[in-house]
Amino acid sequence: MFLKKKILALIPARGGSKGIKFKNLKKINGISLIGHTSRFIDQCNFFDETIVSTESKRIKDETMKLKLKTFDRSKSTSKDYASDYEVIYEVLKDQNVKKKKFDFVVYLQPTSPIRKTSQLINGLKTVIRDNYDASWSVSKIDKKFHPKKILKIKNKNILLSYSSSGKKIFARQHLEDVYIRNGIFYIFRVSKFLKNTNIFLRKNYPSITNYPYVNIDTYEDLKKTREIFQK
Repeated sequence: MFLKKKILALIPARGGSKGIKFKNLKKINGISLIGHTSRFIDQCNFFDETIVSTESKRIKDETMKLKLKTFDRSKSTSKDYASDYEVIYEVLKDQNVKKKKFDFVVYLQPTSPIRKTSQLINGLKTVIRDNYDASWSVSKIDKKFHPKKILKIKNKNILLSYSSSGKKIFARQHLEDVYIRNGIFYIFRVSKFLKNTNIFLRKNYPSITNYPYVNIDTYEDLKKTREIFQK
């Protein structure tokens, strides 16, 4: 329980990753990415239950070692293009999960293993006390990579501004701050989530990450994460 609310930790761990095969089982300091997420959940010490959503026998074997509960994904949510919303919704609509009446679900992707409990705790406190529907961990984007500065190539190699509003930008001072979700955590109020059709709930609190992190997609990302853990 956290501030008298029941909290579910949900770990998505599909076995069919394209970039790095069995990415969620890759190890850092001898511990799998799922293992690091499990350790983080233990450190928080307020989750009422933890579930790993997967279709993979190898990942199920790992979750058994970690003494975590497993949810068997359907064929549709095991596909390459299954959305986060579909993965979460499938678990929350399961009868065994519904009867436990969780107030919030915290979605923890193993591929973002560098986390601070203080950021999640502050996010949860804000969502509960200020009646938000959700909170995502986000990172500020360097203005060098601002969406209004992005270009595209069309029609026989003609260079164009990706956004029509980009043509009006003449200096960095004209650019507002923009952010990207980093996968460290997502918090959703279950009652609001189940009434929605995607993860973009109406009242979403931005929890800004102010420490080094990596969202692992490539072997280079994995190498960088290992370097950060060594430090």
